[in-house]
Amino acid sequence: MASPRGLPISFIVLTLFTFLPNHATSLRTSFIKLPGSDGSRSSAADTYCESWRLAAETNNAGTWDVIPSVCVDSVAGYLNGDQYASDYGVIADYALAFAKTVQVSGDGKDVWIFDIDETLLTNLDYYKAHGYGSEPFESNSFNEWVVEGTAPAFEASLRLYNALKKLGFTIVLLTGRDEHQRSVTETNLRDAGYSGWERLLLRGPEDQGKSATNYKSEQRSKLIEKGFKIRGNTGDQWSDLLGFAVADRSFKVPNPMYYIP
Repeated sequence: MASPRGLPISFIVLTLFTFLPNHATSLRTSFIKLPGSDGSRSSAADTYCESWRLAAETNNAGTWDVIPSVCVDSVAGYLNGDQYASDYGVIADYALAFAKTVQVSGDGKDVWIFDIDETLLTNLDYYKAHGYGSEPFESNSFNEWVVEGTAPAFEASLRLYNALKKLGFTIVLLTGRDEHQRSVTETNLRDAGYSGWERLLLRGPEDQGKSATNYKSEQRSKLIEKGFKIRGNTGDQWSDLLGFAVADRSFKVPNPMYYIP
């Protein structure tokens, strides 16, 4: 049978099928954004930086001084985005779930230890101005920041802190800050919403030069010698948690900006 214009119908059908796939492809690509089509950074770099951050958080990266330069944008995006707060919140939830299984004696001897910097208080504003950990640590400028006493609380840590007090735990703060920073540290903590800690342990003259792992292990050992039972420990560094005289359970909160041995 011929078409009204004298062309065979089979020719018309074949012509239609020739053009339909290209039309369908254009419809698909208008709804699906292909990788890299928006001009985003290299997916390979993003993938590497996510893997590096995992290695750093799980202590598989070993000792490191600064974050890889290729990862500055990735780390900044993580710290300023929703994932950082979400990660903190999940860890705080696990810590609280464990705490509720502990039979608190009521004699004041059941201790939960908190580190301060990047655990109770966030220094993100300082590190934003110093490359998110891509610059070598400079103690003088950081100490100037500490003296300002404006570091805010982590919402998840404050929530955990207050819940632990209600459960009857004795709160001990164990920090690498120096003894001469006691007053400004206490004021900053109170301004950020923390209260009711039993002890605030800072580095004295005899602790200078000690690694964080040794210094904090020694302080925990002294608590145990005085009859305290260290039920939990929360910190952003593995040196807050490892060594000797460790807690029954330790909880590492995220910090991809720096490493303290």
